[in-house]
Amino acid sequence: MKNIFFIVMLLSTQLAFGQKYFSKTGKISFKSDASMEKIEAQNSSASTALDINSGNLEWAVLIQGFKFDKALMQEHFNENYMESGTYPKAKFKGKIDNISTVNFLKDGVYNVTATGQLEMHGITKPVTTKGVITVKGGAISAKSNFSVLLADYGITIPKLVADNISKTVDITVDVSYQLMPTE
Repeated sequence: MKNIFFIVMLLSTQLAFGQKYFSKTGKISFKSDASMEKIEAQNSSASTALDINSGNLEWAVLIQGFKFDKALMQEHFNENYMESGTYPKAKFKGKIDNISTVNFLKDGVYNVTATGQLEMHGITKPVTTKGVITVKGGAISAKSNFSVLLADYGITIPKLVADNISKTVDITVDVSYQLMPTE
């Protein structure tokens, strides 16, 4: 009986590592706190993939998928700022640098750092962000918060509304992963 238990544990350890996880319902939200107005939007259809062996991580989100409380804000966001007809997606491709510190076989909350390239509005810039990976009952979720300077991505704010929109936008990423089917 001990041998069977040992073999099962060994196999489950081997199976857990090298597996890829994904989601098509990742949540990305952003907010801009300016003195005159608070702007917030959410997108719950971001696609993401995570290789828990290598730490490779990718995200993609359709810009038009961001939902605002006010329809006019959403229209201005897509047409005037993000130009979603020309730049339909934002993407992140990178790696969780300290993936080896996450025990995917043990429940816990693990602090991680991701580095990579964020492409938005046709411009790609390096990004480093801290986050957490939570393992609970075999389920994997991740969350991160970081800020982006709009000018870094060629997003200009007209002087007429400069007091309404912050030059920096706070972004929150939140996802529950599921095991990617094998090919």
